[in-house]
Amino acid sequence: MKAVVIREFGSPEVLKVEVVETPSVGASQVLVKVRAAGVNPVDTYLRSGVYPKLPPLPYTPGKDSAGVVEAVGSDVHEFKPGDRVYTSGSLTGTYAEFTLCEERDVALLPDNISFEQGAGIWTPYATAFRALFQKAKAKPGEIVLIHGASGGVGLAAVQWAKAAGVNAIGTASSAAGLDLIRASGADAAFDHSDEKHLDAVLEHTGGKGVDVIIEMLANENLERDFKALAMFGRIVIVGNRGSLQFTPRLAMSKDATIYGMSLFNYSEADRREIRESVFNGLSDGSLKPIVNRTFTLEDAPAAHKTVIETKAAGKIVLVP
Repeated sequence: MKAVVIREFGSPEVLKVEVVETPSVGASQVLVKVRAAGVNPVDTYLRSGVYPKLPPLPYTPGKDSAGVVEAVGSDVHEFKPGDRVYTSGSLTGTYAEFTLCEERDVALLPDNISFEQGAGIWTPYATAFRALFQKAKAKPGEIVLIHGASGGVGLAAVQWAKAAGVNAIGTASSAAGLDLIRASGADAAFDHSDEKHLDAVLEHTGGKGVDVIIEMLANENLERDFKALAMFGRIVIVGNRGSLQFTPRLAMSKDATIYGMSLFNYSEADRREIRESVFNGLSDGSLKPIVNRTFTLEDAPAAHKTVIETKAAGKIVLVP
C-alpha cells in the first residue's frame, strides 16, 4: 500500500510517500481501508519534532480517518468487513491507503456523514468537547469566547456550545471565516486582527465579560484575554506556539482559572463520554463537520502548510 512516511523530524518536506507492507490484523484489531484522513495542527507539531511526546522514527502520521472495514481480528465483535467507520487512533498512522486500529479506536460512521466529513471528527470534536465540558464545565446560559473559531476545533466548539444551550462568540481574521462562524450557529463573530475586538466582545456582553474562553493561540492571546473574561471565568488552553510574558495578577484579580489540556490525556471514562456524545450529535444533525480542502497523499506537505499558514475555514483532509 501507499503511505506517507516520516524518517526525520523537520519541515513539511520530510513527508514522503512510500510503498510499504499492508498491515495484518491481530486478534483485537481492525484494518480500515482509508477513504479520507484528517490533517490536524498537532500532526505538524509532531512532524517538526517540537511536541512533548514524539513518536519513534520512522512513522506514518495521523490518528483521524474514515473509511470501510477491510478485515477484523478473531476477538472483534463490534465491527465487520464493509462497515462505514471513523477512527480516533491508529497503530500504523492514517496518512495511508489502509490503517490498523485497536477495536476501541474505531466507531461507526452515521450514514448522514460523508467519509471526508468523517475524517474530521475525532480530534476536533473530541478536543472541543473536552475543553468546553470536561475542563471548563460550561453550562447552559453561559457565554463562551472561541478564539480562532473558523478552524476545525473552533467550529466544533461553536456547534457543541449551541447544542448545549451555551452562547457562543467566535473570532476569525477573514470575512469568509466570520461568515462560516455565523453559519455554524455563533451568536456573534469578531475579527481578531482588529486590536479592539476584545472591547467589542466586552460590549457585546453588556460589560460582564465571557464565562469561558477556548484559547487556540495562547502565546499571542492569553494575557489580553483577561480584558474580556468575566469574574470567576475559565480559560482553556487548547493551542500554543511559543512563550509569553504573563502577569499572574490578571488571574488573581478575577479569581480566574486557567486550564491546560491535551486530548491524549483523557481517561477511559472521558473517552466513552466523548464517543457517545459525538455519535448522538452527528446522528441528530447538531454536529456538522465542515471540510475546507482535500489533498492527495503526495500533497501531504502542502496540506501541512495549509493547516498552519492559512486562515482555516473547516477541515483539511487527505484522500488516498
